[in-house]
Amino acid sequence: MSNTISNATVNSVMQQLSENKSSTTSAADQLGDRFMTMLVTQMQNQDPLNPMDNAEITSQLAQINTVKGIDSLNSTLQKLLSSYSDALSMQSSSLVGKNVLAAGNSLPLVDQGAIGGLKLDGDADKVSILISDANGVKVAQQELGAQKAGVIDFAWDGKDANGTRVANGNYQFSVQATQGGNKVGATALEVGTVSALVRGQNGFQLEIPGTGLVDFNAVQQIY
Repeated sequence: MSNTISNATVNSVMQQLSENKSSTTSAADQLGDRFMTMLVTQMQNQDPLNPMDNAEITSQLAQINTVKGIDSLNSTLQKLLSSYSDALSMQSSSLVGKNVLAAGNSLPLVDQGAIGGLKLDGDADKVSILISDANGVKVAQQELGAQKAGVIDFAWDGKDANGTRVANGNYQFSVQATQGGNKVGATALEVGTVSALVRGQNGFQLEIPGTGLVDFNAVQQIY
């Protein structure tokens, strides 16, 4: 069986392409058409003694489909990203007025006490919360015992190591966690109230007074 492509085959392919071609074409379609025209011209002017074979023509046709496929994929991705952005905006806006846990070590104390949180990278058999005042002086230490990996919240009654209630105000805390004497990664999380939704260059951010702008994905827990 001959492995060459005749002019009749070329004409048949071009006729089919003409019938399937829409009245409006995208930039990728136009590029593909130019590629096809060049290919057909090459085939019609080929050396009869050394014609192109099926493998070569298949390879070049695949390149045309790849060009159009990439354009179609890019268009689809843009639509998906737009839909995702709209959905994220609606989801983020629902957080305005809500209390959330996000990275930070502030621990404001009021009459009812103070609440904070932490995120453990792994299981820990000992977790300690060290609380200090605005001057960095340690005022209390709270033991949380053994904890599983993940997000954990805690409450502080505002009492120091002697059991004396300290004054309301802004305090800070740090986290120490170990497993079998080995350090476990831990991130301090502070509680804040979302006041607004802000659109940034990299997506939506939540504005939290006292904390600043926080990425939506950085929120660890919602109350």
